[in-house]
Amino acid sequence: MVISRRNILTTGAGTIAGLTLPRIALAAADDDRSPTSVRFVLNAETLDGGEQIVSLTLDTSRLGPIDPSSLTTGTFTVHAKATSPIPLAPGELIFSEYDLDRPVTTARLDRRGNIVLDLSHAEGQLGGGTLGYILSRSRNVRLNLTYTLTQNTPLLLRRGRPVTITRFIQGRLANPEVDAFTYGDSGSALKYRLYLPTKRHGRRPLIVWLHGGGEGASLPDNYYDNETTLRANRGALGFATPQAQQIFSGAYVVAPQSTSAWMQDGPRFAPLIHQIIHDLIRKHPIDTNRIYVAGCSNGGYMSLKMTTAYPTLFAASVPICGVVAGTPPLIPDPELATISTPTWLITSLDDTTVNPQANTIHAHSIIPGAEMTLYDNVTWNGHQFNGHWSWIYAAHNDPSIRGTHLWQWMSHQHR
Repeated sequence: MVISRRNILTTGAGTIAGLTLPRIALAAADDDRSPTSVRFVLNAETLDGGEQIVSLTLDTSRLGPIDPSSLTTGTFTVHAKATSPIPLAPGELIFSEYDLDRPVTTARLDRRGNIVLDLSHAEGQLGGGTLGYILSRSRNVRLNLTYTLTQNTPLLLRRGRPVTITRFIQGRLANPEVDAFTYGDSGSALKYRLYLPTKRHGRRPLIVWLHGGGEGASLPDNYYDNETTLRANRGALGFATPQAQQIFSGAYVVAPQSTSAWMQDGPRFAPLIHQIIHDLIRKHPIDTNRIYVAGCSNGGYMSLKMTTAYPTLFAASVPICGVVAGTPPLIPDPELATISTPTWLITSLDDTTVNPQANTIHAHSIIPGAEMTLYDNVTWNGHQFNGHWSWIYAAHNDPSIRGTHLWQWMSHQHR
């Protein structure tokens, strides 16, 4: 299923972004030990529409105390270039490569004395994303990204001495929410990311998040990043927020990544996902009566498939804009009718990717006791998204039935 166009980034530690100033010669060596060589970090946030670079932190504290009055939004120019990590055939489209200047909205000093350049960013704004969507392969991939900084005016130290940085060295990508998830590789051959709750006294619940079609691997290119599941949207991240963790009293969150797309072979993927769950139960104090599964689009299908394959495993299931229809049906009516797991289906009526009537609404009419939330469109914080992106509502705990919101409903379900 084509999910959307999004953008992702890769930053190699030690990538050099050059600096050119009038009458300033750059040193030939890549030596960040030079007094005027500075490393910088790319700070990212995963927005509802995908991850964006929102600021840069320059390691300038070792230069000495900087006079804040000498630091303005015009002190530096920031240029960003993003390219595909996979060779593309002639005419093959990727959304969104870019090569442009990033406007600096604020230039400030953090409490350590490092310079922070806040960059213009917003939902749907080109030039800050970290994922590229290859249209012909229906896949998000991590873009190769290079940031180039140019210093336009000298900085002044507190004693009045001017300083010009002669070399900038690009460092790591930092996204605290994404970085809170560890990397995992199970015996089932699927990779996954895992969030460990801070409250781990006693057995805690486990939430399984199953990604959409755009976040799977692309095996013909040997591309399997174990990254896009957390960078493309907030589906898994939402369950790791302090608000969700408080509601669930501390929960493990696991986000497996398929080796293609769940819908291509659901019956084969189901036991591989089950193996990850089994491995986590063996390694961590997980309450086996409180295992929840949720997913969007391809993952919505897979959430339903897991409850048909393992009818007594999950305490609740949340399929979002999931797929059941097809020729033949991906999940036939007799299978839907056997689902005994408490199920809450979510979709938007303006979804043109997965027909709401033939899939979510139809499944709701078949699954015994299922709940359903239908939205007219997908609008959050004043921005209207693609109608397929109804997982945004779930990521913010917006769905509500009879006064009970989604996360609270999930947390009350026990097997």
